[in-house]
Amino acid sequence: MRTVPLATTPAAVRRNGPGLALAAAGVALAWGVHRVLPAVPLLTAAVLLGLAAAQLPLLRPLVAGPAKAGLALAARRLMRAGIVLLGLKLGLGDVLGLGWATVTMVLAVVAATFCGTLWLGRRLGLPGDQPLLIATGYSICGASAIGAVGQASGSDEEDIATSAALVTLCGTLAIAVLPLLQGPLGLDPADFGRWVGAGVHDVGQVVATAQTAGPVALREAVLVKLIRVALLAPLVAGVGVAVARRPGRAAGTARPPLLPLFVLGFLAMVALNSTGAVPAAALALAGHAHELLLAAALFALGSAVRLSALARTGGRVALLGLASWVLIAGAAYGGVLLSR
Repeated sequence: MRTVPLATTPAAVRRNGPGLALAAAGVALAWGVHRVLPAVPLLTAAVLLGLAAAQLPLLRPLVAGPAKAGLALAARRLMRAGIVLLGLKLGLGDVLGLGWATVTMVLAVVAATFCGTLWLGRRLGLPGDQPLLIATGYSICGASAIGAVGQASGSDEEDIATSAALVTLCGTLAIAVLPLLQGPLGLDPADFGRWVGAGVHDVGQVVATAQTAGPVALREAVLVKLIRVALLAPLVAGVGVAVARRPGRAAGTARPPLLPLFVLGFLAMVALNSTGAVPAAALALAGHAHELLLAAALFALGSAVRLSALARTGGRVALLGLASWVLIAGAAYGGVLLSR
């Protein structure tokens, strides 16, 4: 994958400025949507607005022309920065406090979802890295994980964008559907929170879903979700190994790092947060920055989706999304019952 230059020279500013400005406008609009409709997470609104921007006749020439370079920069570089800051949401002490039964349950759910989705995606014949990226998004942490693995695997931008759009759209269903199932499934607030944390994709969607059952459910959901987030680093490292060993790699091709710099940054932020030395105000500021950076990156990724290309595999993509959604929800529910 070609490296996108930083906007540090006048020429780079002229090249990237329109796209970065459009991404900033998209984030502002997504924030407005979230304020008016709190049930719609900022990241969900951002990717949907980016998707819409690429299809609107008035904006399509801008997205495909002057703004293209800046949007590509936002999709890669801002995504990496947001993933690094995501590490400040995770502390080793919080994860260990959940107990080994819950940790084991999460590991089993992630493994079942990843392997099952990857297998089905390949059986359905989805193109490029879409099976890998969709499996990653469902099993780990939605579009953030797709961006990280896409960076490590050198995936095509359209595969990343299509996978992020699918996972985001399917994950949004959980906000409306899961709270309706709490009573019929006999889950108390703590169990419901663990189910949501283990079975919903994006962190924002987890918060929006779990908060409907109160503070206990929200706390359990976030902690369980952060275990899944922690699995991002080993997954990216594994993808790096697989990419390095691909038989089709040319003899002189540079070997990708087993652990990219942004993943090392993510792990460093986890370690830093675990020390307890980061002030609460700094954590809050980093949390806002993380969300804004990911929102800009997801708007840019959404703007790279071409519905004509999505339509060619639309039925298969929709089938995989629905099947994976049912798989992770069912596996997470069984895991919660077994780990009580």
